[in-house]
Amino acid sequence: MAEDKRQQKEQKEKADDLGIIRMAGRDIRGNYSIVNALMQIKGIGYNMARAIGLAVERKNGINMYTKIGTLSEAQLSELETTMKEPTKLGIPNFMLNRRNDVDTGVDMHLVGTDLTVSVRQDIDRDIRAKAWRGFRHMYGQRARGQRTRSTGRTGATIGVTKGKAMPGAGGEAAAKGPSGAPAGGKAAPSASAASVPTAAAKPAEKTAK
Repeated sequence: MAEDKRQQKEQKEKADDLGIIRMAGRDIRGNYSIVNALMQIKGIGYNMARAIGLAVERKNGINMYTKIGTLSEAQLSELETTMKEPTKLGIPNFMLNRRNDVDTGVDMHLVGTDLTVSVRQDIDRDIRAKAWRGFRHMYGQRARGQRTRSTGRTGATIGVTKGKAMPGAGGEAAAKGPSGAPAGGKAAPSASAASVPTAAAKPAEKTAK
Protein backbone atom coordinates (compact mmCIF):
# COMPACT_ATOMS: atom_id res chain seq x y z
CA MET A 1 0.00 0.00 0.00
CA ALA A 2 2.76 2.40 0.94
CA GLU A 3 4.73 1.40 -2.16
CA ASP A 4 1.74 2.18 -4.40
CA LYS A 5 1.33 5.62 -2.84
CA ARG A 6 5.01 6.36 -3.34
CA GLN A 7 4.85 5.34 -7.00
CA GLN A 8 1.75 7.46 -7.55
CA LYS A 9 3.47 10.44 -5.96
CA GLU A 10 6.56 10.00 -8.17
CA GLN A 11 4.41 9.71 -11.29
CA LYS A 12 2.52 12.88 -10.37
CA GLU A 13 5.75 14.77 -9.77
CA LYS A 14 7.09 13.64 -13.16
CA ALA A 15 3.88 14.72 -14.86
CA ASP A 16 3.97 18.11 -13.15
CA ASP A 17 7.68 18.64 -13.73
CA LEU A 18 8.06 21.46 -16.23
CA GLY A 19 11.77 22.04 -15.82
CA ILE A 20 13.63 24.96 -14.30
CA ILE A 21 13.07 28.56 -15.36
CA ARG A 22 15.89 31.12 -15.04
CA MET A 23 14.56 34.55 -14.10
CA ALA A 24 16.29 37.55 -12.48
CA GLY A 25 19.30 35.41 -11.58
CA ARG A 26 17.18 32.82 -9.80
CA ASP A 27 16.29 29.23 -10.71
CA ILE A 28 12.53 28.70 -10.37
CA ARG A 29 10.62 25.45 -10.70
CA GLY A 30 8.38 25.39 -13.76
CA ASN A 31 5.35 23.99 -11.93
CA TYR A 32 4.97 27.20 -9.89
CA SER A 33 2.20 29.59 -10.86
CA ILE A 34 3.19 33.06 -12.07
CA VAL A 35 2.38 34.62 -8.68
CA ASN A 36 4.30 32.00 -6.67
CA ALA A 37 7.21 32.12 -9.10
CA LEU A 38 7.53 35.90 -8.78
CA MET A 39 7.52 35.59 -4.98
CA GLN A 40 10.70 33.48 -5.17
CA ILE A 41 12.63 36.52 -6.41
CA LYS A 42 14.26 38.87 -3.92
CA GLY A 43 12.46 42.20 -3.84
CA ILE A 44 9.00 40.91 -4.80
CA GLY A 45 6.44 40.10 -2.12
CA TYR A 46 2.91 38.82 -2.27
CA ASN A 47 1.23 42.15 -3.07
CA MET A 48 3.69 43.07 -5.83
CA ALA A 49 3.50 39.56 -7.32
CA ARG A 50 -0.30 39.75 -7.50
CA ALA A 51 -0.16 43.27 -8.95
CA ILE A 52 2.24 42.14 -11.71
CA GLY A 53 0.12 39.03 -12.36
CA LEU A 54 -3.04 41.11 -12.74
CA ALA A 55 -1.27 43.62 -15.01
CA VAL A 56 0.03 40.83 -17.26
CA GLU A 57 -3.41 39.20 -17.31
CA ARG A 58 -5.09 42.42 -18.44
CA LYS A 59 -2.51 43.11 -21.13
CA ASN A 60 -1.80 39.64 -22.54
CA GLY A 61 -4.75 37.59 -21.32
CA ILE A 62 -2.53 35.16 -19.37
CA ASN A 63 -4.08 33.92 -16.13
CA MET A 64 -1.82 34.79 -13.19
CA TYR A 65 -2.19 31.23 -11.85
CA THR A 66 -0.81 29.70 -15.05
CA LYS A 67 2.26 27.54 -14.48
CA ILE A 68 5.30 29.51 -15.43
CA GLY A 69 6.89 26.52 -17.18
CA THR A 70 4.21 26.63 -19.89
CA LEU A 71 5.04 30.19 -20.97
CA SER A 72 7.02 30.87 -24.14
CA GLU A 73 10.37 32.66 -24.24
CA ALA A 74 8.75 35.88 -25.42
CA GLN A 75 6.20 35.79 -22.61
CA LEU A 76 8.92 35.14 -20.02
CA SER A 77 10.99 38.02 -21.36
CA GLU A 78 8.01 40.38 -21.19
CA LEU A 79 7.23 39.19 -17.65
CA GLU A 80 10.79 39.90 -16.55
CA THR A 81 10.65 43.37 -18.12
CA THR A 82 7.38 44.10 -16.32
CA MET A 83 8.91 42.88 -13.07
CA LYS A 84 11.78 45.38 -13.34
CA GLU A 85 9.63 48.29 -14.63
CA PRO A 86 6.16 47.75 -13.15
CA THR A 87 4.99 51.34 -13.61
CA LYS A 88 4.73 50.80 -17.38
CA LEU A 89 1.69 48.58 -16.79
CA GLY A 90 -0.02 50.99 -14.41
CA ILE A 91 1.25 49.72 -11.06
CA PRO A 92 1.23 52.69 -8.62
CA ASN A 93 4.45 54.22 -7.34
CA PHE A 94 3.71 53.54 -3.68
CA MET A 95 4.28 49.82 -4.32
CA LEU A 96 7.85 50.36 -5.49
CA ASN A 97 10.75 49.59 -3.16
CA ARG A 98 13.08 52.35 -4.40
CA ARG A 99 11.23 55.63 -4.61
CA ASN A 100 13.07 58.94 -5.08
CA ASP A 101 16.48 57.35 -5.48
CA VAL A 102 19.33 59.26 -3.81
CA ASP A 103 21.54 59.35 -6.91
CA THR A 104 18.99 59.73 -9.71
CA GLY A 105 15.83 60.93 -7.95
CA VAL A 106 13.77 58.46 -10.01
CA ASP A 107 11.15 56.03 -8.70
CA MET A 108 12.20 52.47 -9.48
CA HIS A 109 11.76 48.89 -8.33
CA LEU A 110 14.90 46.81 -7.76
CA VAL A 111 15.01 43.02 -7.68
CA GLY A 112 17.64 40.32 -7.28
CA THR A 113 21.28 41.31 -7.11
CA ASP A 114 20.46 44.94 -7.98
CA LEU A 115 18.58 45.26 -4.69
CA THR A 116 21.41 43.65 -2.71
CA VAL A 117 24.03 45.98 -4.20
CA SER A 118 21.86 49.05 -3.66
CA VAL A 119 21.29 48.24 0.03
CA ARG A 120 25.01 47.68 0.53
CA GLN A 121 25.79 51.04 -1.06
CA ASP A 122 23.25 52.81 1.17
CA ILE A 123 24.87 51.32 4.28
CA ASP A 124 28.35 52.35 3.10
CA ARG A 125 27.07 55.88 2.45
CA ASP A 126 25.76 56.15 6.02
CA ILE A 127 29.06 54.88 7.40
CA ARG A 128 31.09 57.39 5.36
CA ALA A 129 28.80 60.21 6.46
CA LYS A 130 29.31 59.15 10.12
CA ALA A 131 25.58 59.13 10.66
CA TRP A 132 24.08 57.49 13.73
CA ARG A 133 22.60 54.74 11.58
CA GLY A 134 26.00 54.21 9.99
CA PHE A 135 27.64 53.70 13.37
CA ARG A 136 24.93 51.19 14.33
CA HIS A 137 25.53 49.25 11.11
CA MET A 138 29.30 49.42 11.61
CA TYR A 139 29.08 47.88 15.10
CA GLY A 140 26.46 45.34 14.10
CA GLN A 141 23.72 46.79 16.32
CA ARG A 142 20.03 47.39 15.68
CA ALA A 143 19.50 50.51 13.59
CA ARG A 144 15.76 51.20 13.93
CA GLY A 145 15.33 51.86 17.63
CA GLN A 146 14.71 48.29 18.78
CA ARG A 147 15.54 47.26 22.30
CA THR A 148 18.84 45.44 22.88
CA ARG A 149 18.60 44.55 26.55
CA SER A 150 17.26 41.04 26.03
CA THR A 151 17.48 40.51 22.24
CA GLY A 152 19.89 41.59 19.54
CA ARG A 153 22.97 41.14 21.67
CA THR A 154 26.29 40.86 19.85
CA GLY A 155 29.76 39.85 20.92
CA ALA A 156 30.69 37.60 23.82
CA THR A 157 27.77 36.79 26.09
CA ILE A 158 28.44 37.21 29.80
CA GLY A 159 25.98 35.73 32.26
CA VAL A 160 24.55 37.73 35.11
CA THR A 161 26.10 36.71 38.45
CA LYS A 162 24.52 37.36 41.80
CA GLY A 163 26.56 38.59 44.77
CA LYS A 164 27.61 35.83 47.17
CA ALA A 165 26.78 36.07 50.89
CA MET A 166 29.69 36.54 53.30
CA PRO A 167 30.70 33.33 55.11
CA GLY A 168 29.10 33.08 58.53
CA ALA A 169 26.69 35.91 57.89
CA GLY A 170 23.73 33.57 57.69
CA GLY A 171 24.51 31.85 61.00
CA GLU A 172 24.92 35.07 62.88
CA ALA A 173 21.69 36.46 61.46
CA ALA A 174 19.81 33.32 62.46
CA ALA A 175 21.24 33.37 65.97
CA LYS A 176 20.07 36.94 66.51
CA GLY A 177 16.56 38.24 66.45
CA PRO A 178 15.29 41.10 64.29
CA SER A 179 16.52 43.68 66.81
CA GLY A 180 19.94 42.14 67.19
CA ALA A 181 19.09 40.38 70.45
CA PRO A 182 19.77 36.66 70.90
CA ALA A 183 16.83 34.58 69.78
CA GLY A 184 14.67 33.41 72.69
CA GLY A 185 16.18 35.69 75.36
CA LYS A 186 16.40 39.27 76.53
CA ALA A 187 18.73 41.71 74.97
CA ALA A 188 22.19 41.73 76.53
CA PRO A 189 23.19 45.00 78.16
CA SER A 190 25.26 47.19 75.96
CA ALA A 191 28.84 48.02 76.69
CA SER A 192 28.00 51.61 77.54
CA ALA A 193 25.33 50.51 80.03
CA ALA A 194 27.65 47.99 81.65
CA SER A 195 30.39 50.58 82.10
CA VAL A 196 28.16 52.99 84.04
CA PRO A 197 28.61 52.38 87.79
CA THR A 198 25.45 51.61 89.70
CA ALA A 199 24.32 53.99 92.42
CA ALA A 200 25.62 53.10 95.87
CA ALA A 201 23.11 51.56 98.18
CA LYS A 202 21.76 53.94 100.78
CA PRO A 203 23.06 53.23 104.30
CA ALA A 204 20.57 51.65 106.62
CA GLU A 205 18.79 54.08 108.95
CA LYS A 206 20.00 54.05 112.55
CA THR A 207 17.68 52.45 114.98
CA ALA A 208 16.05 54.82 117.44
CA LYS A 209 17.76 54.95 120.77
